[in-house]
Amino acid sequence: MTPSQRRARSLTLVRHGESDWNASRLVQGQNDRAQLTGEGRAHSSLLVTSLLEHKFDRVVSSDLARAKETAAIISEGLSLTFSTDPLLRERCFGAFEGGPLANLTSDVTGIADGLVVNPDARPAGGESFRDVVRRAELFVERSNLEWPDLSLLVVTHGGMIRALRAYCAREPLNGLRWDPVGNASVWAIDMCEVHENTNDPRAT
Repeated sequence: MTPSQRRARSLTLVRHGESDWNASRLVQGQNDRAQLTGEGRAHSSLLVTSLLEHKFDRVVSSDLARAKETAAIISEGLSLTFSTDPLLRERCFGAFEGGPLANLTSDVTGIADGLVVNPDARPAGGESFRDVVRRAELFVERSNLEWPDLSLLVVTHGGMIRALRAYCAREPLNGLRWDPVGNASVWAIDMCEVHENTNDPRAT
Protein backbone atom coordinates (compact mmCIF):
# COMPACT_ATOMS: atom_id res chain seq x y z
CA MET A 1 0.00 0.00 0.00
CA THR A 2 1.49 3.33 -1.06
CA PRO A 3 1.43 6.45 1.17
CA SER A 4 -1.16 7.99 -1.16
CA GLN A 5 -3.54 5.05 -0.64
CA ARG A 6 -3.53 4.54 3.11
CA ARG A 7 -6.66 3.28 4.81
CA ALA A 8 -9.05 5.70 6.44
CA ARG A 9 -8.74 6.08 10.20
CA SER A 10 -10.39 8.09 12.90
CA LEU A 11 -9.23 11.50 14.05
CA THR A 12 -10.33 13.27 17.21
CA LEU A 13 -10.59 17.06 17.08
CA VAL A 14 -10.88 19.45 20.02
CA ARG A 15 -11.65 23.14 19.78
CA HIS A 16 -9.59 25.26 22.18
CA GLY A 17 -11.14 26.40 25.45
CA GLU A 18 -12.85 29.75 25.84
CA SER A 19 -10.51 32.72 25.35
CA ASP A 20 -10.83 36.27 26.60
CA TRP A 21 -11.53 37.35 23.02
CA ASN A 22 -14.31 34.75 22.78
CA ALA A 23 -15.83 36.20 25.92
CA SER A 24 -15.51 39.75 24.55
CA ARG A 25 -16.87 38.69 21.13
CA LEU A 26 -13.83 39.86 19.22
CA VAL A 27 -12.60 38.43 15.91
CA GLN A 28 -9.59 36.20 16.65
CA GLY A 29 -8.53 34.57 13.41
CA GLN A 30 -4.74 34.25 13.43
CA ASN A 31 -4.18 37.14 15.83
CA ASP A 32 -2.25 35.59 18.71
CA ARG A 33 -3.04 37.90 21.60
CA ALA A 34 -6.05 35.98 22.94
CA GLN A 35 -5.50 33.87 26.07
CA LEU A 36 -7.69 31.27 27.77
CA THR A 37 -10.07 32.47 30.45
CA GLY A 38 -10.32 30.67 33.78
CA GLU A 39 -13.41 28.92 32.45
CA GLY A 40 -11.53 27.95 29.30
CA ARG A 41 -8.75 26.36 31.35
CA ALA A 42 -11.28 24.58 33.58
CA HIS A 43 -13.19 23.15 30.61
CA SER A 44 -9.94 21.99 29.04
CA SER A 45 -9.05 20.15 32.26
CA LEU A 46 -12.48 18.52 32.36
CA LEU A 47 -11.94 17.07 28.90
CA VAL A 48 -9.09 14.90 30.13
CA THR A 49 -11.36 12.37 31.88
CA SER A 50 -13.42 11.71 28.76
CA LEU A 51 -10.31 11.53 26.54
CA LEU A 52 -8.34 9.10 28.69
CA GLU A 53 -10.27 6.08 27.41
CA HIS A 54 -9.15 6.69 23.82
CA LYS A 55 -5.44 6.00 24.44
CA PHE A 56 -4.02 8.59 22.07
CA ASP A 57 -0.48 8.25 20.79
CA ARG A 58 0.14 11.87 19.88
CA VAL A 59 -1.31 15.36 20.39
CA VAL A 60 -0.93 17.91 17.60
CA SER A 61 -2.02 21.51 18.09
CA SER A 62 -2.39 24.74 16.20
CA ASP A 63 0.55 26.98 17.01
CA LEU A 64 -1.72 29.82 18.20
CA ALA A 65 -1.54 30.53 21.95
CA ARG A 66 -5.15 29.70 22.84
CA ALA A 67 -4.86 26.28 21.20
CA LYS A 68 -1.38 25.60 22.60
CA GLU A 69 -2.55 26.35 26.15
CA THR A 70 -5.49 23.99 25.69
CA ALA A 71 -3.17 21.32 24.27
CA ALA A 72 -0.73 21.74 27.16
CA ILE A 73 -3.49 21.19 29.73
CA ILE A 74 -4.85 18.14 27.94
CA SER A 75 -1.43 16.67 27.17
CA GLU A 76 -0.36 16.91 30.79
CA GLY A 77 -3.51 15.08 31.84
CA LEU A 78 -2.90 12.38 29.24
CA SER A 79 0.83 12.12 30.06
CA LEU A 80 1.74 13.03 26.48
CA THR A 81 3.80 15.75 24.89
CA PHE A 82 2.40 17.79 22.02
CA SER A 83 3.73 19.30 18.84
CA THR A 84 2.39 22.25 16.86
CA ASP A 85 1.52 22.72 13.22
CA PRO A 86 0.62 26.10 11.65
CA LEU A 87 -1.58 24.28 9.13
CA LEU A 88 -4.08 23.92 11.99
CA ARG A 89 -4.50 27.66 12.55
CA GLU A 90 -7.87 29.37 12.44
CA ARG A 91 -8.99 31.11 9.27
CA CYS A 92 -7.22 34.43 8.84
CA PHE A 93 -9.67 37.35 8.90
CA GLY A 94 -7.08 39.97 8.02
CA ALA A 95 -8.17 43.54 8.73
CA PHE A 96 -11.12 42.36 10.83
CA GLU A 97 -9.02 40.66 13.50
CA GLY A 98 -9.29 42.35 16.87
CA GLY A 99 -12.56 44.06 15.91
CA PRO A 100 -16.13 43.21 16.94
CA LEU A 101 -17.43 39.83 15.82
CA ALA A 102 -20.52 41.61 14.52
CA ASN A 103 -18.38 43.09 11.73
CA LEU A 104 -18.01 39.66 10.14
CA THR A 105 -21.03 39.91 7.86
CA SER A 106 -21.95 37.26 5.31
CA ASP A 107 -20.37 39.16 2.42
CA VAL A 108 -17.06 38.99 4.32
CA THR A 109 -17.28 35.39 5.55
CA GLY A 110 -19.31 33.75 2.78
CA ILE A 111 -21.55 32.23 5.47
CA ALA A 112 -25.25 33.04 5.89
CA ASP A 113 -28.17 31.39 7.68
CA GLY A 114 -26.08 28.46 8.82
CA LEU A 115 -24.73 27.64 5.34
CA VAL A 116 -21.63 28.37 3.29
CA VAL A 117 -22.99 30.50 0.45
CA ASN A 118 -19.67 31.64 -1.03
CA PRO A 119 -16.57 29.58 -0.15
CA ASP A 120 -14.40 32.09 -2.01
CA ALA A 121 -15.45 35.18 -0.03
CA ARG A 122 -12.28 36.73 1.32
CA PRO A 123 -11.92 39.42 4.00
CA ALA A 124 -9.32 42.09 3.21
CA GLY A 125 -5.91 40.60 3.93
CA GLY A 126 -7.43 37.27 4.95
CA GLU A 127 -8.38 33.80 3.74
CA SER A 128 -11.45 32.33 2.11
CA PHE A 129 -13.02 29.22 3.58
CA ARG A 130 -11.74 27.34 0.52
CA ASP A 131 -8.21 28.37 1.57
CA VAL A 132 -8.79 26.83 4.99
CA VAL A 133 -10.00 23.59 3.40
CA ARG A 134 -6.79 23.52 1.36
CA ARG A 135 -4.81 23.71 4.61
CA ALA A 136 -6.98 20.92 6.03
CA GLU A 137 -6.08 18.80 3.01
CA LEU A 138 -2.37 19.43 3.57
CA PHE A 139 -2.68 18.40 7.23
CA VAL A 140 -4.50 15.19 6.30
CA GLU A 141 -1.80 14.36 3.77
CA ARG A 142 0.97 15.07 6.27
CA SER A 143 -0.77 13.02 8.95
CA ASN A 144 -1.20 10.02 6.68
CA LEU A 145 2.42 10.18 5.61
CA GLU A 146 4.08 10.89 8.96
CA TRP A 147 1.79 9.20 11.50
CA PRO A 148 -0.10 6.48 9.57
CA ASP A 149 -0.52 4.14 12.53
CA LEU A 150 -0.91 6.62 15.39
CA SER A 151 -4.08 7.66 17.16
CA LEU A 152 -4.10 11.46 16.95
CA LEU A 153 -5.75 14.10 19.10
CA VAL A 154 -5.81 17.45 17.29
CA VAL A 155 -6.37 20.72 19.16
CA THR A 156 -7.48 23.44 16.80
CA HIS A 157 -10.16 26.04 16.02
CA GLY A 158 -13.78 26.15 14.93
CA GLY A 159 -13.07 27.05 11.32
CA MET A 160 -10.44 24.33 10.91
CA ILE A 161 -12.70 21.72 12.52
CA ARG A 162 -15.39 22.54 9.95
CA ALA A 163 -12.80 22.47 7.16
CA LEU A 164 -11.42 19.07 8.20
CA ARG A 165 -14.92 17.64 8.47
CA ALA A 166 -15.87 18.96 5.04
CA TYR A 167 -12.67 17.75 3.38
CA CYS A 168 -12.73 14.27 4.90
CA ALA A 169 -16.43 13.81 4.10
CA ARG A 170 -15.82 14.99 0.51
CA GLU A 171 -18.66 17.46 0.93
CA PRO A 172 -19.20 20.25 -1.63
CA LEU A 173 -18.37 23.61 -0.10
CA ASN A 174 -21.27 25.49 -1.66
CA GLY A 175 -24.24 24.90 0.60
CA LEU A 176 -22.17 23.23 3.33
CA ARG A 177 -23.96 23.29 6.67
CA TRP A 178 -22.17 25.54 9.17
CA ASP A 179 -22.65 23.61 12.40
CA PRO A 180 -21.97 25.36 15.72
CA VAL A 181 -18.58 24.33 17.18
CA GLY A 182 -18.39 25.23 20.86
CA ASN A 183 -15.27 25.92 22.88
CA ALA A 184 -13.74 22.72 24.29
CA SER A 185 -16.05 20.56 22.14
CA VAL A 186 -14.85 17.20 20.82
CA TRP A 187 -15.43 15.93 17.29
CA ALA A 188 -14.60 12.46 15.95
CA ILE A 189 -14.23 12.11 12.20
CA ASP A 190 -13.06 9.42 9.81
CA MET A 191 -9.93 10.59 8.05
CA CYS A 192 -10.40 10.30 4.34
CA GLU A 193 -8.20 8.03 2.30
CA VAL A 194 -5.69 10.09 0.37
CA HIS A 195 -5.66 9.17 -3.33
CA GLU A 196 -3.86 10.97 -6.07
CA ASN A 197 -6.93 11.07 -8.32
CA THR A 198 -9.87 11.54 -5.95
CA ASN A 199 -12.68 13.95 -6.73
CA ASP A 200 -11.83 17.11 -4.84
CA PRO A 201 -14.78 18.75 -3.05
CA ARG A 202 -12.93 22.05 -3.03
CA ALA A 203 -13.75 22.49 -6.69
CA THR A 204 -17.48 22.81 -6.02
